[in-house]
Amino acid sequence: MKEREKFGSRLGFILISAGCAIGLGNVYRFPITTGSYGGAAFVLIYIAFLILLGIPIMTAELAVGRGSQRSIASSFDVLEKKGQKWHWMKGLGFAGNYLLMMFYTTISGWMLIYFFKYLTGEMESVSGAEALGGVFGDMVSNTGLMIGSTFAVILICFAVCSFGLQKGVERITKGMMLALFILMIGLAVYSCTLPKAAEGLRFYLVPSVEHIREAGLWTVISSAMGQAFFTLSIGIGSIAIFGSYIGKDRRLLGESLTIVSLDTLVALCSGLIIFPACFTYNDGVTADAGTVGAGFLFTTLSSIFNAMPGGRIVGTLFFLFMIFAAFSTVIAVFENIMSFWLELTHLNRRTIAIINILLMLVLSLPCIFSLNIWSDITVFGKSFMDLEDYIVSNLLLPIGSLIYVLFCTTRYGWGWKNYYEEVNSGEKGIKVPRWIRPYMTFILPLIILIVLVMSLT
Repeated sequence: MKEREKFGSRLGFILISAGCAIGLGNVYRFPITTGSYGGAAFVLIYIAFLILLGIPIMTAELAVGRGSQRSIASSFDVLEKKGQKWHWMKGLGFAGNYLLMMFYTTISGWMLIYFFKYLTGEMESVSGAEALGGVFGDMVSNTGLMIGSTFAVILICFAVCSFGLQKGVERITKGMMLALFILMIGLAVYSCTLPKAAEGLRFYLVPSVEHIREAGLWTVISSAMGQAFFTLSIGIGSIAIFGSYIGKDRRLLGESLTIVSLDTLVALCSGLIIFPACFTYNDGVTADAGTVGAGFLFTTLSSIFNAMPGGRIVGTLFFLFMIFAAFSTVIAVFENIMSFWLELTHLNRRTIAIINILLMLVLSLPCIFSLNIWSDITVFGKSFMDLEDYIVSNLLLPIGSLIYVLFCTTRYGWGWKNYYEEVNSGEKGIKVPRWIRPYMTFILPLIILIVLVMSLT
């Protein structure tokens, strides 16, 4: 196998790893869920679970990646003891990354289409929830348009990966992430100047016992736990691959804290964009638990943009922001898929990219067709798109996270000693304390099991 590629800078590692975690769920699912489940109180509980769940699991995944210098395709093979079967985890990693992209690329294509709709002024003449819903319905029912937009996402993002880690993935993702932060801050500042911004910010940033009582305490806790767990894309090796690309000069707890902080910053800033706008142009209505999805993004938010002065510009910038958030995740996961093939075959990056462009397009067709010509076909009561999302989010991510934690903490896997040495390797950054071992060995797996059970009910 060729010498392992490395990032050109620490900034590249941080932004690309954060880009993998930062996705469409941060930009619209987080604020909608916040609006549904108690406002500021939900945010505080969500951050608490990021600390309790997200950061420890991320250190485990990064440690396995850096310790093995491999992707999930062979990392467990390298680190496991003779006769162990942890390497079966690669099947879950393959399935998770491909399944995620089978529907995520299609949704990313929607962002591309709506960006051009706002850029060309097409949306200015559309008013009312029914008319906006009709525009979205016409889009997803157009099979040719859906295939074309999905193919464009796949082609662009695999093309970036084909140029290599530093010249392609690192260079492009750094630019996109910096542009994403600029757009996000600009939109947040604009939104906070709207007439009823103070009401929206009060709901979003000032905890209220009344809001918790209305939503139900256990509902708020369980929702915050689920959102914190699923927002970071941990459990299927999408983060581990970037651990394999970094040196041992910095400890991994500090790197994990930085990645989670950036992910949380984007989520929090998306709320600063959406809540002032909702309270100004939508009478304070954000969403309920049943509208956490495309309907809110393409009807409610679009109607808000159309009601704003200069809404065409705001809408264009917002969907450009969405494109950067979506593409950062797609490129990161495609790089993980690329690494599978590099480790298991003798093919070069460009050949692997061509094969996977065609493969990914074929694999995405069930999701695309479920929106139009196969809309009447369901499996276990779910469309192909919903089924793919359910399997990844509710099964593969928690199961994979549990495996990473057990592998790093028990003597039946890599073991605590090896994990502890790897995660604390380096002279810079925060060390994982020894006293956290009982928590990671016994309590954290139990919490993950609770999340898994909750996600299946």
